[in-house]
Amino acid sequence: MHRQSSHHRASLRGRIVGWTGSFALIVGLLVWGVPAATTTASAASTPACTTSNLVVWLNTVGNGAAGSSYYDLNFTNLSAHACTLIGYAGVSGVSLSNRQVGSSAARDNTIGPAVITLTSAISARGLLSATTHNTATVILQITEVVNYPASTCRQISAAGLRVFPPGQTSSKIVAFPFAACAKSGPRYLHVEAVQKDVVLN
Repeated sequence: MHRQSSHHRASLRGRIVGWTGSFALIVGLLVWGVPAATTTASAASTPACTTSNLVVWLNTVGNGAAGSSYYDLNFTNLSAHACTLIGYAGVSGVSLSNRQVGSSAARDNTIGPAVITLTSAISARGLLSATTHNTATVILQITEVVNYPASTCRQISAAGLRVFPPGQTSSKIVAFPFAACAKSGPRYLHVEAVQKDVVLN
């Protein structure tokens, strides 16, 4: 199940802006005689964002469509340096005791994976606000579990989400109560690849 939303349009605009900026940078490098490989090497040297350096938070103002709700699951970089994310987050519902509830999220391939570079959200004066420069977003789809037969779902109240940032083996818990399936099988959660330039509310 896919959607056409402001999130996707914002992402498209971001990719266009990013492409334009990259084009201008390459032209500038050629004019000044600096090899483009220098920029590539610099990007490659940026470390991956680790779970311990990220704040994982959910914009609980969702958008509903066709039996599902869509939320922005955000990753803000609180390390002292830039870092990168690429690919899909691992997401599952959890109970009050942090035990997994039902199946983990399936991947939505609407948007392909791309390297996202996040600047640091801290400065010499303290914490900066979350912006599209220091925060990446995963579009999280939560399907209304009443759409599944009780025999294959068994509706239950989840207490939140367990989130593994892309490429990481440690997770964080995001408190957020919602209706989930207790039984494994139905994929009531779906995630898109992490992306940038999503409007933050």
